[in-house]
Amino acid sequence: MIKTLKKILTAIGPGIMAIGFTIGTGSVTSMIVAGSRFGMQLLWVLILSCLFSWVLMNAYGRFSLVSNQTALSGIRKNIKYGNWIAIFIIVGISFGQINSLIGILGIVSNSIFELSSLYVPELSRSSYSFILSTSILILLIFYYLLWKGSYTLFEKVLVVFVVLMGLSFLGSLFVLHPSLSEVSRGFILTIPQVNEGNTLVVAFVGTTMAAATFISRPLFLKGKGWNSSNLKEQENDAMWSALLILIISSSIMAVATAALYSQGKVVEKVLDMIYTLEPIAGRMAVIIFFLGTLSAGLSSIFPILMITPLMISDFQNGEMDTNSKQFKIITGIICVIGLYAPLVGANPIKIQILSQVFNVFVLPLVILAIIIMVNKKSIMGENKAGLLLNIGLFAAGFFSILITINGLKVLFF
Repeated sequence: MIKTLKKILTAIGPGIMAIGFTIGTGSVTSMIVAGSRFGMQLLWVLILSCLFSWVLMNAYGRFSLVSNQTALSGIRKNIKYGNWIAIFIIVGISFGQINSLIGILGIVSNSIFELSSLYVPELSRSSYSFILSTSILILLIFYYLLWKGSYTLFEKVLVVFVVLMGLSFLGSLFVLHPSLSEVSRGFILTIPQVNEGNTLVVAFVGTTMAAATFISRPLFLKGKGWNSSNLKEQENDAMWSALLILIISSSIMAVATAALYSQGKVVEKVLDMIYTLEPIAGRMAVIIFFLGTLSAGLSSIFPILMITPLMISDFQNGEMDTNSKQFKIITGIICVIGLYAPLVGANPIKIQILSQVFNVFVLPLVILAIIIMVNKKSIMGENKAGLLLNIGLFAAGFFSILITINGLKVLFF
């Protein structure tokens, strides 16, 4: 079964990076909190986000393969004021992703500490040094792989983490699952009339419709070596990526619903969920869920470390260059910044949720850019966007504007 799943994920190709960007500990936390507080009520938000993610991955992939241009380079060349738009996108995505790295590293290190403490209680006396040392070790390993690796290596490492993550969360779902009547509530378009409801809606979209996924997609397609002859593979890749994101994310929400919502228990973070599962499903279920959470966090570190230097390289020359001095220096700086939460003992959960909310603000501009480019006949020729793709893109744009307005309300009102 593992070999079969690995084969499927390997076939997905560049889409594996989309899963890495999308499902991290922030996504896991959002799904857990939503499931414990509101059951499956926000499933419709997740479905819409995954649907629009599929549309946007497909659009950016089609643009790249037909035009032989990358996202930011294409924006600079084909859109008025493209330089400024591209710079704004780089700054907006980098801010959200670096904050996300800080949260992810803090949560992963704390999770490893908590699990280790179950078997070695003496560790509790040196929690700060253990968490900080673990964070440094994780970053050193990933930085070494970035220093020595290539796109093929990055893809293989992510396949391992995504396989573990998928099997862990789906395995948890077999142990604990909500009733059909509870699942059916998730298809009714309602938002819980509390502050947390609006925040979670924004967080869902910020983590599932990640602008970084769409902007980086042309670069990863290029790294894979795909061209205009791979249009069909690109479409399938986008579809399966979005579908896997939906399956894994909804599984997490469903487990939280079955384990906690029905009993009136509310959790605020991943570690609460892990401990609460034990009396219900046993220690083995705790370990399985922990492995899924850990894999989710680790699978996100690679894409997050890479995204800023890749966007800068895209802006400069439209290339995916992971061997340049610039790439290694910028990823090194980001690694140091990522140690903020473990170093000062900040709450990584709050940082993580904040980064998800900030992710939505650049999204409307990313969608507008691809609508303009994929509809230019001078660029796309006969592969210009058709009616269905345009309906999907405009719907995604309208949805992103509504969510952005909601995000502003969450932050300032």
